[in-house]
Amino acid sequence: MKLRKVTAASAVVLALAVTATACGSDDKKDSGSSGGDKKITVGIKFDQPGIGQKTPQGYAGFDVDVATYVAGKLGYKPDQIEWKETKSADRENALSRGDVDFIAASYSITPERETKVDFAGPYLLAHQDVLIRADDTAIKSPSDLNSKKLCSVTGSTSAQNVHDKLAPKAQLQQYPTYSACLTGLQNKAIDALTTDDSILAGYASQAAFKGKFKLGGFKMTNENYGIGVKKGSDLKAKINTALEAMVSDGSWKKAVDKNFGPAKYKNEPAPKIGNIVS
Repeated sequence: MKLRKVTAASAVVLALAVTATACGSDDKKDSGSSGGDKKITVGIKFDQPGIGQKTPQGYAGFDVDVATYVAGKLGYKPDQIEWKETKSADRENALSRGDVDFIAASYSITPERETKVDFAGPYLLAHQDVLIRADDTAIKSPSDLNSKKLCSVTGSTSAQNVHDKLAPKAQLQQYPTYSACLTGLQNKAIDALTTDDSILAGYASQAAFKGKFKLGGFKMTNENYGIGVKKGSDLKAKINTALEAMVSDGSWKKAVDKNFGPAKYKNEPAPKIGNIVS
């Protein structure tokens, strides 16, 4: 009789343990699904004001606003989003490893990248441009960059593209960060800074630089920003649906105005899903 009691008690303990284990499994993130999970991991930039930036108050920028909206449509509240820094060189690897569920990080859609990851969107059409001092009246076209000191960050091809195709006499300057380029621009050590206009607008919109710089408006390239997902992920279709809703309900325009407005950024209209402008 005593043996039966011990066995029955053990069965109850075992059943409780199995139940607890099953419940505990609900806390784990199942990459690629939505709605019932505790967390969704999103890759963004941490160092691009106006686009994606980690601040003492949290995370801010256009990509952050887009990703938060998308995650909401996937069933996640803002406090269920885990933000992860994804630098440009590691974006494809982060997706293939499963480190993130999707990436919104000024991620231009290109044929080469599409062989490695899938893209939802595009959700923004940006262009390579230049940022110059607000009082500069000499630089009115790309050709005016000839003999001017043109800055971009180390490792970027933006300045080299301008030099090779538009202004062969431009004096290329490489600085370690965009912030360093901005300081040089402000101090007249350089004449112009070049990269995507959305990134330039984000920097120029910072309170410290308000009214000091302006965009050239040259539109030298087309950069179709997409949201990267793992190859074959069913998230692509769901994110596309979310992006369409963001445009239709006015949230997309509000995010553009909030993050780029102070720089008087003349953004392109919201692109149609799947429409890649070459």
